[in-house]
Amino acid sequence: MKRREFITLLGGAATLWPIHAAAQPPGGVLIGLLSGVQLDDRQLGAFRQGLKEVGYIEGRGIAIKYLSAGGRVDRLPALASELVNDPVAVILAIAPPAALAAKMATASIPIVFAIGADPVGLGLVSSFNRPGDNITGVTFLTNTLGAKRLELLRELVPSASAIGLLVNPTNPTSGTQISDAQAAAAALGLRVTVLSASGESDIEAAFVSFVQQRVNAVVVGADAFFWARRDQFVRLAARHAMPATYHLREFVAAGGLMSYGTNIADAFRLAAVYAGRILKGEKPADLPVMQATKFELVINLKTAKALDLRVPQTMQVAADDVIE
Repeated sequence: MKRREFITLLGGAATLWPIHAAAQPPGGVLIGLLSGVQLDDRQLGAFRQGLKEVGYIEGRGIAIKYLSAGGRVDRLPALASELVNDPVAVILAIAPPAALAAKMATASIPIVFAIGADPVGLGLVSSFNRPGDNITGVTFLTNTLGAKRLELLRELVPSASAIGLLVNPTNPTSGTQISDAQAAAAALGLRVTVLSASGESDIEAAFVSFVQQRVNAVVVGADAFFWARRDQFVRLAARHAMPATYHLREFVAAGGLMSYGTNIADAFRLAAVYAGRILKGEKPADLPVMQATKFELVINLKTAKALDLRVPQTMQVAADDVIE
């Protein structure tokens, strides 16, 4: 397993809701960081690295105010308003609900988003090349990689004929995730059972239903709330002996079987670089929306063994990280 550097931002302690940084330094700049869920040290460190790359070091003329909704996305509008009232010089918004809340809260403070969805389809920007207004950012293909996750899951569980897909119906990309998975399943000759979950009890019930419907493996949809509940997913998958694949490596680090998706830390680093460029005087409207292109496959061999699955050597070689 790769060693992780322990890095924290101002306010990046373990408390889930909310997290506040120090006040704006005299003569300095205050940056707002808004997220629907608690970010981990690796992700927070990526923001710091991105800012450093463009000449901004926390504690040296800048401070970061980090507000997390702790999984309660209904709190995001109030948190966005708090950042606007401070006021911050730029807002970094993580995931679609935070980006939408920030856009609703201000038409003047620059916003840089990092989201796993189509920002044009969400109404955040006018186009990728000319985003317009006060907002731009980075989009990563987390929500559109479901077909690839399904293919990898089939490779790992070749006997599977029935696949479960779990999505969060409150996520604006859930419809696209379902249609992509259904198309991929049809091409592979698989039956797909789609279930929804937007709360802790829903997740429990979904796994029970998957077992009852004789599903062989599960694709967990890309969703910030699911990410926040990753320990629960891993526990349920183990309890029901259900092979499952996820969209981010943190699930696998927590004991999940496999993940395939964007290197989220790199996407966050890119967003922070944009924030730094805006602080130097560039306008969000002139900065095209970037598309993160670093993907990673992570496999947990210990979990595979517990499920009596043999991970092909070709898959192990192709993986970016193999947890033993």
